[in-house]
Parts: sequence; structure tokens; C-alpha cells
Amino acid sequence: MAIDFSIALTHLRNRRRQTAVSVMGVALGVGFFVAVSSLMRGSERDFIEKLVDSAPHITVKDEYRQPPLQPVERLYGAGAVSLRSLKPRDEVRGIRNYKAKLEVLSRLDGVAVAPALLGQVILRYGAKDMSATLNGIEPARERLVTQLVDDMIVGALDDLETTANGIIIGRSLAGKLKAGVGDNISVISTAGVVRKMKVVGLFSTGVVAIDEGTVYALIKKAQVLLDRPQTANRLRLRLAEPNGALALAADIEARVGYLAESWQEANEDVLSVLVIRNAIMYSIVGAILVVASFGIFNIISTVVLEKTRDIAILKSMGFNAGDIRRIFLIEGVLVGIAGSVLGWVIGYGMLAGLATIQFKPPGFTEEQGFPLYEGVDQYLIAGGFALLSATLAAYLPARRASALRPVDILRGAA
Repeated sequence: MAIDFSIALTHLRNRRRQTAVSVMGVALGVGFFVAVSSLMRGSERDFIEKLVDSAPHITVKDEYRQPPLQPVERLYGAGAVSLRSLKPRDEVRGIRNYKAKLEVLSRLDGVAVAPALLGQVILRYGAKDMSATLNGIEPARERLVTQLVDDMIVGALDDLETTANGIIIGRSLAGKLKAGVGDNISVISTAGVVRKMKVVGLFSTGVVAIDEGTVYALIKKAQVLLDRPQTANRLRLRLAEPNGALALAADIEARVGYLAESWQEANEDVLSVLVIRNAIMYSIVGAILVVASFGIFNIISTVVLEKTRDIAILKSMGFNAGDIRRIFLIEGVLVGIAGSVLGWVIGYGMLAGLATIQFKPPGFTEEQGFPLYEGVDQYLIAGGFALLSATLAAYLPARRASALRPVDILRGAA
């Protein structure tokens, strides 16, 4: 084995320029593989973490997955019955007896739950009007299911309970209204109710749509404003194990009857796009390494053509076909290893450069950097793929070299 390695290393040294080009091709492939996979996986993890951390894991809504059957449909089933000119019952929407359901859900292991009443309002301050979604909440429970406490930049969530008609608004919305903490603004609901409410806090999530279009008040105040007494239209749950949200949502929906939507279901389309994006990413970056492997194929094929007499002499000295094949495979492996190590250095340097870049993406109010994944596994995947490509590229010329007959070579040389 030592002599096989020595011969392979001698072949590569004798063609230093071609060897360097092949190693650099593999290194660039590995470096780009590491950098691109770090970007893709980092952005995916960052996106999923934001979905999991910023929003409830399960939301129970005052909706039904399937509309309730009419009494005649329940009675006759699939009978020849036709219903016409049906008029919906005029009733206040909301989760019926939500407090009892709240207590039942709060007793589940590893589950925190909070009620909410959402509705559209108009905020008026001076001559400025802005529309927003009013979130009626219970502060003690809300802090358990959302990150609103962490997003507060002025004031505190508990100020809603210590201030009569208090309201918390987004920093961007406050800037557009030219209002600040301590100012009284008029809140007009779709039910026609008007209330003067005092700004007791500002929050910032960094997402423009939320910071400009969401306000918070006590759920009791929201019930009065929206003219929906003793009503909630959302039950928001946060789980100790977010990945179990899909199964638990189905169980909760069977219990309470209302639509229970998990974060996976709510973002199903986006999550499927991430899978497709990753497949495209690995295909493209893998193609770079495949192209780089052609350089290895080229250099070893050239060595085989140039060293036919040497191969004949080696076989005459007792080297068998397996030994010859192993020599040229070792050459491919050596190029793959050298390219992988150099590629890891290049990839690490590219990640260090990307980490220093700051930019302001559309829809966000603050500058952000690239979300990078820096796990060791991506280096190992890139190196393993490069080594596999290098070995396969070396196999064909190595097999051809092992099949050469020394008698034919020496006769041809003579």
C-alpha cells in the first residue's frame, strides 16, 4: 500500500499545473457548496424559527372546517332533498363559551393558551386616520403565547391593566400618526363605537405589516369597542414541542368543534416551497462539483496515456490489475481530499465575509444580516460529495489502466 501511495503521489507531482487546476476546481466547488448551503439552510431555519417563535403554534378560530349540516340534511342524509332560499341566521360571531374551552385547553400538558378578540378599527389623531387590526388580549396569558413582551420598546404590557382605556401601538404606526406615549387617540370600530384611548406603549417586530397595522388593548375594551360582549374569536396556543402542533391541532378541533390551525398548516405552501428550493440548491451546487470532477478525469486519463510503459513494467514486476487500479484511484482520492480541505477554508472565508454584510430587506424596518447556518455537517456533506465525485472520476481511467496488457505495450514500443 505504501508503494502504491508513493507512485500515485509521484504521478501528481510530475503534472503539478494540471493537479493544481483540478484541486482548485474541487476546492471552489466545495467552497461554493458550503457558502450556498449555509445561506439556504440558515434562511430556512431563520424563517421557521420566526414562524414558531413569533406566532402561536395553534390558533383556534371561530370558523368551521366544514359548514354545519342543516337539520333536514341530518335527518334525511343523502335523500332526494333540495334546499332553496336559505338565509343565514343573524348572530354574533365568536367562539361560544370560550372561557370554558380556555380552561380545558390550559390543562393540557405542555400547552399555554390565551384568548383574543380581533377586529378592524380606525385610529384618528388630529387630521390623520389609519386603519388597523385591534387585538383584544389578556396580558397575563398573552405573554405566554407570543413575543409581544420582548417586542415592547416603550412602556410595558401590564400598563394596559393599570391605565383606563390603554392601547399599545406599533412604532411605525405611531410615526405615521405623529402620536407618542401619553397621547389620546380616537378609536372607531366597524360597529360604530368611538372611544378615546391613551397610548401606553410602543412595540416593534421589525415587520412593516405588523408594526403599521396592529394595536393591542384589553379584551374587555375590545369587546365594548367591537360590540361583541363576552366574546373571543381566537384561542392561541403555544406548545413546549412545536413539532407536535399538527397532531394536537387535529385533536383539539375534534374536541371543541371549531377550526384549529397549526403553524405547519397555516404555512403549508411556504414550507413546500422551501423543500423545492433546497432540492434546486443542492442540484446546482452539486453540478459544480460534478464539473470539477471532469478535471480529475482529465488528469488521470492523461497520466494513464503517458505512463503505459510504466504500467507494463509494473505488471512485469508482479503488480496485478487490482494494484494498478488502486494506484490511479488513490490519485483521484488525493485530489479530492486536497480540494475538500482547501474548499473548507474557502467556504469558511466566504461565510466570514457574508456575516459582515448588513442590508434592509423589503417589508422590514430594520437592517439585518444574512442568516447563516454554520454547522459542521455541511462541511462534511460538501467534502463527502467532492470525494465521491473525485473517486468516480478516477475510476474509469483506473479501470482502463488495469486492463492494459504489458505484452501488447512492450511489443508496440518495440
